[in-house]
Amino acid sequence: MDSIISAIQDWIKEMLVGGIMSNLSGMFDAVNQQVAEIAGDVGTTPANFSPGVYSMIRNISESVIIPIAGLILTFIACYELIQLIIDHNNLANFETWIFFKWVFKTFVAVTLITNTFNIVMAVFDVAQNVVNASSGIISAGTAVDASTLEAMEETLRGMDIGPLLGLFLQSIIVQITMYALSIVIFIIVYGRMVEIYLLTSLAPIPFATFGSREQSQIGQNYLRSLLALGFQGFLIMICVGIYAVLIQSIAFSDNIISSIWGAMGYTVLLVFTLFKTGAIARSVFNAH
Repeated sequence: MDSIISAIQDWIKEMLVGGIMSNLSGMFDAVNQQVAEIAGDVGTTPANFSPGVYSMIRNISESVIIPIAGLILTFIACYELIQLIIDHNNLANFETWIFFKWVFKTFVAVTLITNTFNIVMAVFDVAQNVVNASSGIISAGTAVDASTLEAMEETLRGMDIGPLLGLFLQSIIVQITMYALSIVIFIIVYGRMVEIYLLTSLAPIPFATFGSREQSQIGQNYLRSLLALGFQGFLIMICVGIYAVLIQSIAFSDNIISSIWGAMGYTVLLVFTLFKTGAIARSVFNAH
């Protein structure tokens, strides 16, 4: 009779250990995959991230937005010429150099509009170099490797059925939460790139304002916004680097329950800090 009960206990125990390991393996795989892809995603320029989307955005911008930017530039150029004339007492104190100044400003403004996408891509090329140079900060790895999971399994086999049952239920909750967090990480990283495409599509309009003394702050703020989005990728890499150090410091074989909840806590912290990177980058570059 005792042997039958022992066999049933061993079967239940083996089933719980297998269920827990299955939950934990799937949980870590989902998060590890999303975190590992961050470096490649944030270190890619808009033109390389999705060439099809970038080509569509550029074609729409050049065919729809640039004509509007041309109208804005024409209005600004005429307004600036009138202001230059008025500033010199309605030609009573006339100086011919003001026309050369006006022609030069207009020429620069036209050059900026016609080279809008080259300038925008140059900003993100600089940001990409910074992100790629900093990618070494996650060289320690954010993944929970197979050896750690094996040690965890050995610890589980030494536990009683009661704690294993409680841990199994907790692992289900943590697994669902971690899957949700991996989706949030995906949304943050890809949402940033969509924001870049949206901002890029309207680039000619703010570039058209550089020729105006009163409205040039629109173009300046636009450039600051581009820099903020570009260097947000660097801040994301810093967050991942911090996460890598924290996740590798967890000893999963000592206290599995607290370790699992600790790993989830660090992942929640990663998601929270990823949300904050956009606001931090904008505050650094004073972009509105």
